[in-house]
Amino acid sequence: MKLLGNLIKKFFPAKEELQPTEVEALRLDFKERYRNFQQLISANNKVLDIMADIELALRGERPFGMTFVRSSATAISVDVFRMIRKIVLLAPGKYDELVERFNQIQKEIDQILTERKPLKDNRLVLPLSQINKDMADVVGGKMANLGEIRNAVGLRVPPGFVITSAAYQRFFDHNDLRTEINRRLQTVDPDDIQQLYTLQAGLDRLIVEAEVPQDLADAILEAWRVTEEEAGFEITAALRSSALGEDETGSSFAGMHRSELNISLQNVIQSYKEIVASKYSLQAMTYRMKKGFKDEDIAMCVGCLVMVDAWSGGVMYSRNPIDINDDAIFINAAWGLPKAVVDGTIDCDLFVVSRQAPLQVIHKDVKDKDRKFVCYPLEGVCRIDLTADHTRRQPSLSDQQAIALAEMAVRMETHYGAPQDIEWAVGHEGEITILQCRPLQQVEAAARPLPQLSRRQHKEDVLIGGGVTASPGAAAGPVHRLERGIDMLAFPEDGILVAREALPHWASLINRAAAVVTEHGSFAGHLANVAREFGVPALFGIADAMNRLENGDLITVDATGRTIYRGRAEHLLTAVEKKQGVMEGSPVYETLRLISGHIVPLHLLDPAAPEFVPKNCRTLHDITRFIHEKSVQEMFSFGKEHNFSERSSKQLYYKVPMQWWILNLDDGYREEVKGKYVKLENIASVPMLAFWEGFAAIPWDGPPAIDGKGLMSVMFQSTANTALNTGRRSRFADQNYFMISRNFCNLSSRLGYHFTTMEALVTNRKEENYVKFQFKGGAADLDRKARRAHFIGRLLEDHGFKTEVVEDNLEARIEGYDPEFMKKCIEILGYLCLHTRQIDMIMSNETMVKYYRSKFDKEIDYLVKEHKRVFYN
Repeated sequence: MKLLGNLIKKFFPAKEELQPTEVEALRLDFKERYRNFQQLISANNKVLDIMADIELALRGERPFGMTFVRSSATAISVDVFRMIRKIVLLAPGKYDELVERFNQIQKEIDQILTERKPLKDNRLVLPLSQINKDMADVVGGKMANLGEIRNAVGLRVPPGFVITSAAYQRFFDHNDLRTEINRRLQTVDPDDIQQLYTLQAGLDRLIVEAEVPQDLADAILEAWRVTEEEAGFEITAALRSSALGEDETGSSFAGMHRSELNISLQNVIQSYKEIVASKYSLQAMTYRMKKGFKDEDIAMCVGCLVMVDAWSGGVMYSRNPIDINDDAIFINAAWGLPKAVVDGTIDCDLFVVSRQAPLQVIHKDVKDKDRKFVCYPLEGVCRIDLTADHTRRQPSLSDQQAIALAEMAVRMETHYGAPQDIEWAVGHEGEITILQCRPLQQVEAAARPLPQLSRRQHKEDVLIGGGVTASPGAAAGPVHRLERGIDMLAFPEDGILVAREALPHWASLINRAAAVVTEHGSFAGHLANVAREFGVPALFGIADAMNRLENGDLITVDATGRTIYRGRAEHLLTAVEKKQGVMEGSPVYETLRLISGHIVPLHLLDPAAPEFVPKNCRTLHDITRFIHEKSVQEMFSFGKEHNFSERSSKQLYYKVPMQWWILNLDDGYREEVKGKYVKLENIASVPMLAFWEGFAAIPWDGPPAIDGKGLMSVMFQSTANTALNTGRRSRFADQNYFMISRNFCNLSSRLGYHFTTMEALVTNRKEENYVKFQFKGGAADLDRKARRAHFIGRLLEDHGFKTEVVEDNLEARIEGYDPEFMKKCIEILGYLCLHTRQIDMIMSNETMVKYYRSKFDKEIDYLVKEHKRVFYN
């Protein structure tokens, strides 16, 4: 054996040992590399989290806006670029091509995000006489329909003009409002009502205080003059929102935006700005997000129409909105301006007209109408309380007027080929004027009679009966009463919204509410429209509901059966379908889908494939996958390429015959260590302690008994295999090094004639965790060594590792599990590093192989299931 040692020294001289100053420089270099590696891994995990959020959003189950899309794209780009910077620091000059690929992918994403619909008409104002239904992208859906009714259907509408989408763009560009609005939108959590309130106030002030460019102001004033000439008298006007997307099928925007009634010439510019600002009302912002509209796509056009001082007014539906099979015409009416009907502030009269010729009123429900809205002589509107019983209880329409309105509804439905939702007014001379027309969204029949037995069984649970079905369905939840706007801040998810009036303002909570109950309002109001759009049960006209229902009470609202139950009425709720999301197919959804195609798909799957190169990175996911794989290689090849001296480390003070050296990279010790030794109780590295737990848990039985062939194989390999050279022999029989931090461990171990390396990262973020293990060599011939490698590989596969064996080289990896599972995996590696020593010599003996497999299985099972942890926990 002495001769063997001399031969080894002669033919395989040792590498020159580094000096202490060089060792310290190397240690600091590695420490800096490790910090870069940690930051790279952190950025990688953030990227994976954002991609998971994007994929969740694309399921369409929860609403999101362009704020989410932009912030996701920005955050993921920042973190991917951070990863690129870190890999360049780890391996200068090797991966510069990644920057080029990143820039190209980022350019493609930016093109999608900055795409802007071109203006089809640059005119700032257009008279109603030149407008038709095909001009919705120029004047908004509401005004396009009104122009169509005037110019194609031939019905009476007020004279006026529209301030167009080009004017809106001119106003925004003149003040650079889009940049500031986008900045503020990016800073707000769309689910936080308090933040949205603050945002609404700030944006309202920003827009109202902005300057209207002179050319736009001049165009508005000139159009006003022309309208007065057409009317033949000095006018006041109703300024009505007509946003792009408003009054389209499935997106009414009912009550979302502001209208200004009875406005004089002196205030028209200011009123225009206030209506534009209403695009950022709380209810409008939440509605757009729920519907998936892109904020930048919604230009706010404004109709400026001669004010109609109505004797009575209201809303009519050309068919029943809550029964798709009912073709009767439903007319909701009240005294004065239609405002009281659409705002849901009163209980209005209902006239039902049969469309069978001749048309006739088949049902009439005249309510006690205690107020009305009228125009002031000069400007503005006021509310008048009605005290005379003969006025309050009189029908606000005659049967003849109801039939005339019904005939108009049939004409409009015939023209559009679909049911219509129509706002109208009757003047003091009896003339009927159409103020608005939009597609009517109908729902399935509301009738759902309960068997008599079921009615009797649940009779004692009934709290309140009656009211008007504004939106059918049933839902349960805790009561939350709304008296003031501030009450909205505490509204719970899936709460029951209870209020005195069915105000459009409450629509901002529709995406949170399980159901809506109000004391006043009709199924013709804006809130009823929005409730039907989103499938939220709504029951209006429940007398004294605010006093009869207490905050926090658990109730069931059966809007279809017009009944409120105490607690959860399971017999109603079992058949209720969960509200479906409406994001899929929306503009915001499509934008996210398009950019996700440049972010989420993964094409680089096999790190060993020749295609695994930077130029083949087609998405940001490809770049992160490539960088993660290469960063691990670059990081840990560093230790293999340098000769660390044991003098640069601390020796582990522990009762084993082997020598172990520890290089503390960062925070691997519990406290600073002086001297040359470190005790195990001062080790803070989670993966090192897990390895040591497995290594020390079960004593080694010593080498297996070998036959003559095995012994001869070992002796021959000891003299002929250069891989067994340990270099200049130190005073230690084996060379074993740990490089550690609190969550990281890199092990280089030589036990006898086999080499082991392990790298592990174990944190509380399971996506970050991985273990990489390599086992090579031995003292026997290549066949026996290869069999041992396969033996260990199969054993590791049984515990979740992915393995690859080439001859006697085994590589295994496991990643993405929680820290407790990862620590058990590392314990198994610690066990195997000790107990597979020298078993290569018996790998040709099937009986012995089976014995050791059974032995290892039992001991590993004990280790991971029953063994009491000593060094950590």
